[in-house]
Parts: sequence; structure tokens; C-alpha cells
Amino acid sequence: MGATYVKLGQFIASSPTIFPKEYVVEFQKCLDQTVPLPWTTIKTVIEAELGPTDQIFDFIDTNPLASASIAQVHVAKLKSGDDVVIKVQKPGIDDCLKADLCFIYVAARILEFMLPEWERTSLAVVAGDIRASMLEELDFELEARNTIEFRCFLQDNQLLEQATAPRLYQEYTTKRVLVLERLCGVSLLDETSVASISRNPQQGVDAIISALNIWSMSVTAMPWFHADVHAGNLMLLNDGRIGFIDFGIVGRISEKVLASVTELSTAMAIGDSQGMALALCNMGAADDTVDIVKFGQDIDRLMKKMGTVSTTGSVMASANSVAQGGSFNVDESEITNLLLELVDVTENNGLKLPREFGLLVKQSLYFDRYLKILAPNVDVVNDSRIMLGGKSRNDPNGEQVVIEIL
Repeated sequence: MGATYVKLGQFIASSPTIFPKEYVVEFQKCLDQTVPLPWTTIKTVIEAELGPTDQIFDFIDTNPLASASIAQVHVAKLKSGDDVVIKVQKPGIDDCLKADLCFIYVAARILEFMLPEWERTSLAVVAGDIRASMLEELDFELEARNTIEFRCFLQDNQLLEQATAPRLYQEYTTKRVLVLERLCGVSLLDETSVASISRNPQQGVDAIISALNIWSMSVTAMPWFHADVHAGNLMLLNDGRIGFIDFGIVGRISEKVLASVTELSTAMAIGDSQGMALALCNMGAADDTVDIVKFGQDIDRLMKKMGTVSTTGSVMASANSVAQGGSFNVDESEITNLLLELVDVTENNGLKLPREFGLLVKQSLYFDRYLKILAPNVDVVNDSRIMLGGKSRNDPNGEQVVIEIL
């Protein structure tokens, strides 16, 4: 199934509240990196969408910056002199994904019809969710709108001095081609940024706190949140700001889930494990009456396990002991295993959590790990620099909610 298999695997890997643990763990291996298509093939797509490339671009690097199952990215310069990146959808992917996903959905409906006992598993509903989620990634105009909305969010909240997202060139954007400003910087955990932070530790603290506060604020202030904040999509820019990139995968939270997350965060801030259990009950679907005391005790044990982080890394030093380079990695499997343990705890207590909560928790776990690497002495719950619900703790009108839930 090619691209469909890769995207289906990624959906399963990011949905531990829906799929069995064994599937989630196995599909973590489904990396979205593919052999790039020849430049002539990519150029054909660009010119079919935008017209002759030599009339729009002064230069295009024919060697791709990145190549994934759905798209390929090339660095370029516009006739105006602006440095940009071009995200190009690979030819034939649209028809392939739509056909495969329709087959999966129809097969799920037929199975539920032939085996009525399967209907309670909501197989067709899950297949429909997969289809909707994956087809959204095919629409680059939707990703363009997400990028614009995030930039507007930053501007409306006077955050552009702390962070940014790529500027969109709407005149050169279609459903299959996306032209964006090229942000100059490095991945947040890239060896260059680690070396710089090693010389100036406060830079790392300021960077990750800004990123966390802005992402947390977006969860409450926007109709969706960035649902793919791995280190490759968070950049430390040359001007010191944080760059958020790649808005192809976003999550949406219902009012019920957001209200429960607020309760969960407040309970966590004061160490109330039973309050956390009650908040999770308000969020999910319970088979029977849940024993809140036992559930709270299970959560308490899990939270203690989440107090550690496994990182791999090295820092090279010169003769004067100043760090010259190095790198750190967040163990993706650890993030997944912690999330799976949370799912196990909730399901063992008769509760089923919605997929959007799993997406939200996974992003929170990413930030928790970044904090432990770049700002190990920061206490998320008590540090006044960490905003509460996107508001300063010194703000008398600030809501008492910590969206960084883990």
C-alpha cells in the first residue's frame, strides 16, 4: 500500500487510546522518510500548479531538503529575493490514498454488518477517523490556513518577539504545492544549538520555556493545537526566537475534554491524585462505576515513574572547557511507553479516553523531556515563568490551570 501503509502506521502509533499496545509500539518503526523522486518529476508538479518555475523562482535546489511519503521539500529563492521552501505533493499520492482509505472504510462497514458483535468496537468510526485525518494532510491549502492562523495567534498576543511561524506565499500555494518562508536556525536539540546552550545555559531555559508557554496558550486560545511538536518541528532561530513549523498535523479538543484537562491540570498542580482520577473520569467513557481511590493510587504510582528521563547525548569540550558541540536525543520509545502506561492505567480502571487527549498528552510529554534536557532545574508546577493557562501567574485574572499536564 506504500504511502497509505506509512500514514496508517503513523496514525496507529499516535493513537494509543484507540489501538492495542503491541500495534502502537510496532508502528513506531514506521518512519516517514522515503527515497526522493527525481527533480524532473517534482518540477512537473510545480509547473502544473504554478506555471514555469523560471518565471517565479530565481533558484531552486534540485536536491531535496526532505522527502516523506506524501511530499518532498526543496529550498528555493523567489524572483523577489526571498528565501523560501517549496513543499510539493508527490504525483499520484492523492488518488492512491483516497482509493485505499475508501477500501478500508467500506471493509470496516461490511465487517460490522456481517459480524454484528464487532459493531460495539466502533471499527467503522475508527476507519472514518483515519480517513478524515489522513485526507486532511493531502490538502496543503488547509495546512496553509493553519500556518496563517498560528501566525495571527502570535501577532494578536504580542508573541512575535518570542516566536514565529513561516510566512505563507498565498499566490504560490495550491492543494498540491506550498511555498513558505525559509526560517534560518536549527532544530531545538540539534548539536549546534546544544553547543550554544552549553556556553549560555540561560538561552536553553528561555527557549524551552517560551516554546512551552506559547504552545500551552495556543491550546486554550485556538480551535486546534500543533499535534506534532517533536524536536524537528521546533527550531531555535538565529535571532534567538522559537520557530514552529509543519502545521500538517493538528489536534482539536472538544469543550468537554478541555474542561476535563483544566480539572486534571489543577489537580496535578496541587498533587491531588484523586482529583486527577476524577478529571479523567469526566473526560472518558466508563464501562462501570470507577473506584476513584484505587484509580488515584494507580495514577500516583505512574506519576512517580514519569519523574525520570532517558536521554542519549554527548558534549565535546575544547581545552578551555567550553563546549564546542554535541547532541541530545529524546527517546521516542520512552515517550510512547509512558503514554501507553497511562492508557493501561485508565483502561484497567474501566475507562476509555478519547484520541485527542492522547495527542495532547504526547505533545506534553515531548515538552516535559525537552525541559529535563535544556532546563533540568525548572519546576513546571512552581516556577513563576511557566504560565498558567497561557496567563502570567502574577496576573490577578489568570486562570488556575496548567496545560502542561505531564
